Amino acid sequence: MSRAQIFCRWSAALALTMSAGCSHQPLADVACEPVVMVVSGITHDRRRMANYARAIAESGLYPSVAGYYMNDLKPVAVFEGSAPDNQSTLMVRFPNLEAARAFWFSPVYQNEIRPLRLDPSAGDYTVTVYRETALPDYMAEKWIPGRFDPSICREIE
Repeated sequence: MSRAQIFCRWSAALALTMSAGCSHQPLADVACEPVVMVVSGITHDRRRMANYARAIAESGLYPSVAGYYMNDLKPVAVFEGSAPDNQSTLMVRFPNLEAARAFWFSPVYQNEIRPLRLDPSAGDYTVTVYRETALPDYMAEKWIPGRFDPSICREIE
């Protein structure tokens, strides 16, 4: 069994353990496919959202399900349309859908952290989860798991 398969089985088992007692029904057959949770919307109260973000960090939930942020909160450029100052988009990568569910439906998140941004709402957000696509063949030599080969930037210039 490869290290990736071992990690996938471990993260799925951990996710199922963390989600015990939650209201959702976990999948019987856990896919070992990475997913990306996208949180996008308009922030109304930055102070409350900063407290919310701090609570997530201090909870240790992301590390416990092998999740991590993929981007900074604000764009470095806008190529089309306009992005209001209070618009935010965050992407969080998880090893599989069950790990994302374990985070979202965990009692700590649902009962202690999520309420920090609700009632009244500190922002209007949409939270969606997408399957990560496979790396295209032309990028295979440019990508090392966990690290992008920066030499590709010189090839594009």
